[in-house]
Amino acid sequence: MLHKKTLLSTALVAGLGFLAFAAAPAHAVSTGTINFSGKVLADTCTVAVNGGSTVTLPTVMTAAFGSAPGTTAGATPFTVGLTGCDPNTASAQMAFSGGNIDSTTGNLKNTAASGSNVQIQLLDNGGNAINASTQTNAPNIAVSSGNGSTQMTAQYISTSATTSAGLVASSVNFTLTYQ
Repeated sequence: MLHKKTLLSTALVAGLGFLAFAAAPAHAVSTGTINFSGKVLADTCTVAVNGGSTVTLPTVMTAAFGSAPGTTAGATPFTVGLTGCDPNTASAQMAFSGGNIDSTTGNLKNTAASGSNVQIQLLDNGGNAINASTQTNAPNIAVSSGNGSTQMTAQYISTSATTSAGLVASSVNFTLTYQ
């Protein structure tokens, strides 16, 4: 008899446990849709700086810099032009790189042997200094029908209270990211 009571109790507990799971309320199920979009562009645009790749700054006198570091002279406008871009290209963001960028000022170091103690500063089309190290004010070139351009300026900037005479040369790499 004891054996039958234990069996009956076990069956009763198992049955109630099953009912507890079966009676649990159902959770609401939500559904949704994830949409994706993108763009695949043909290879890059053709880039020209003033029709080539060199910007020649004018010869200036040391007296043009005054007696304070950060004084500028020889502002020279130039154009970065894009042609032959994929017609779906809307813009191209410039980013600068290379070993000639001064990480403190964002200007381009003078790499000329027997060079002057000046750097080359780049300006965007609004006259704002471009920091080539942090990309602050780096141009975003609007592209329409496969073509675009932006105006920029290069100028000498003194690094000392007394500017020395000498040659000036530098270069900078740039990358265009197309949208």
